[in-house]
Amino acid sequence: MKKIGVLTSGGDSPGMNAAIRAVVRKAIYHNVEVYGIYNGYQGLINGNIKKLELGSVGDIIHRGGTMLYTARCPEFKEREVQLKGIEQLKKFGIEGLVVIGGDGSYRGARALTELGYPCVGVPGTIDNDIPGTDFTIGFDTALNTVIDSIDKIRDTATSHDRTYVIEVMGRNAGDIALWAGMAGGAESILIPEESHDMNDIINKLNRGHDRGKKHSIIVVAEGVGSGFEIGQEIQRHTGAETRVTVLGHVQRGGSPTAHDRVLASRLAASAVELLMEGKGGRAVGIVNNKLVDYDIIEALKMPHVIDQKMYKLSDELSI
Repeated sequence: MKKIGVLTSGGDSPGMNAAIRAVVRKAIYHNVEVYGIYNGYQGLINGNIKKLELGSVGDIIHRGGTMLYTARCPEFKEREVQLKGIEQLKKFGIEGLVVIGGDGSYRGARALTELGYPCVGVPGTIDNDIPGTDFTIGFDTALNTVIDSIDKIRDTATSHDRTYVIEVMGRNAGDIALWAGMAGGAESILIPEESHDMNDIINKLNRGHDRGKKHSIIVVAEGVGSGFEIGQEIQRHTGAETRVTVLGHVQRGGSPTAHDRVLASRLAASAVELLMEGKGGRAVGIVNNKLVDYDIIEALKMPHVIDQKMYKLSDELSI
């Protein structure tokens, strides 16, 4: 291929800019032209496409968000809209497309693949819910943002003898809650992949109080339910003063960690290599620190699996 395109779609995640940079510089190094599609699939169907040069991606590796911007595009589910997008790509002579995003972005790439247009998916989402890869771009940064918040909340929880419920993002995946809860020393972690019994949580809080524990931290994944409702139930049953913090979109911002910058660079460069080899319909990932690629259609059929041993360990360590 002599011309490829790159777009970011769905929710932004720290490290997307590092991935865009890697796509552009890896391709230009191999004498392949790169075109940026702005505002995701919406920009694709609107023809919002510009050629990118080396300087276009200068000074962005450390920046959060995405220089290509992103937008939701529900109408891209329709076949005629997908064909319109392919027409725009062909108008610019773009022979293959790198799609950086989460499962919604992958579904768009899968649709183009089924229509015979070569796409490679790069996992960019803080939720860490893309099958076929140990980590997604942005997860590590979001995790560290949450940890920083938990540490700060623990300071004030200690000072006021309170129970704090912290609701974190992740959609229907509990990875952020699990990793942050373990790293932050949470007393209980509630994730959608595992059932929970409020009686067990309340009994654990009461046991801690009986042995002189002055504060507790409960981490709740948004896929479980409302942190406020869980906080109210805890206060009703324990009588302990309970506060709730919903971290929200602060988790999606900020300068990416070194881990996310390196991960983004490796995955994006691998995507370019696949397109240069004429391979489309693939998704890239990292498993046991080794780069892998797999069929993007099959990828969306794989279930997201939580590390159950890690979840059990977090419960054992929080006695």
